[in-house]
Amino acid sequence: MKFKTLLFSLIILGISIGALAQQDPEIYDKFESKFIEIDGYKINVEVKGTGDPIFFLPGGPGNSHDYMQGNFGHYYKTNTVVFFDFLGRGKSDNAKSTSEYSVENDVELIEKLRKILAFEKISLLGHSYGTVPAQAYAIKYPDNVDKMVLINGFHSGAMWQANCDSYNQYAKTHFPEKWEKLMEVRKKGFVSSDKEHMDIYGSFPTKYVYYHNTKLIQNSPKYKHRGMAIDVYIAIIGRDGDFDVSGSMIDQDYRQKLKDVKAKTLIIAGRYDGVSTPEFSIQYKEFMPQATFVMFENSGHHPYLEEPKKFYALLDEFLK
Repeated sequence: MKFKTLLFSLIILGISIGALAQQDPEIYDKFESKFIEIDGYKINVEVKGTGDPIFFLPGGPGNSHDYMQGNFGHYYKTNTVVFFDFLGRGKSDNAKSTSEYSVENDVELIEKLRKILAFEKISLLGHSYGTVPAQAYAIKYPDNVDKMVLINGFHSGAMWQANCDSYNQYAKTHFPEKWEKLMEVRKKGFVSSDKEHMDIYGSFPTKYVYYHNTKLIQNSPKYKHRGMAIDVYIAIIGRDGDFDVSGSMIDQDYRQKLKDVKAKTLIIAGRYDGVSTPEFSIQYKEFMPQATFVMFENSGHHPYLEEPKKFYALLDEFLK
């Protein structure tokens, strides 16, 4: 995609490359889209299986459900799995106004879906941005959550900002030629969401997301799909989100409330993650001591791709 911010491009590339170890190349054919009307909008929902329900929350913000389905769809064999596209993402309707794209509205959509699907309790599995509405939901609706899995996530808008600062320092010191061009563009008043800025910022390599192999390949849907909605990303992270996080994200802060979360929780981080850096991810040990925290020593932002055997063994045991 030509227009992209750096974090956006890292996430997009992250969901389009991966490992085949735990993947069924025909997984997408085993699900069927059903559209549920919520607040006047058609929301794409795909449900399969029996047993305890798990809601899968993708990253971005702005990603569709597809990459989560490609990596976790096989759990329909043991659970009722729920994949869906948040408002403005994937096959779901676009909002009438981008002001409707927010963490708070994503949280409420989860709750409305839970009620419509008639689940008393649900488990939540979020990756990257998906951990944000997961935590907010578990805090706001503590009695509705059984288990929660947070994969390479963020406990606050402050953490998101700090990680942007960390990446920018990396970009500046490792790619000074590109950085100089970027600074020239910024001096002219262009920000992260402007094409001129995106073209340069999106050209930085993705090595910061992976531990080693950036050429892993995974299956993806054969059907045409909207993998990322940049307008949603901008609305939630802010117009200049690669440098100055704003929008709904900057107001999120769960650090003092995580200790009160009732749901059994597994937190996974990657030692070489440049999006959710270990400097801040290990703070979960302090803020949520009741959770199980596991650092994947040979992974970046996608441990289920880089260390699949270890990852799925851990997840299987946690969900069992």
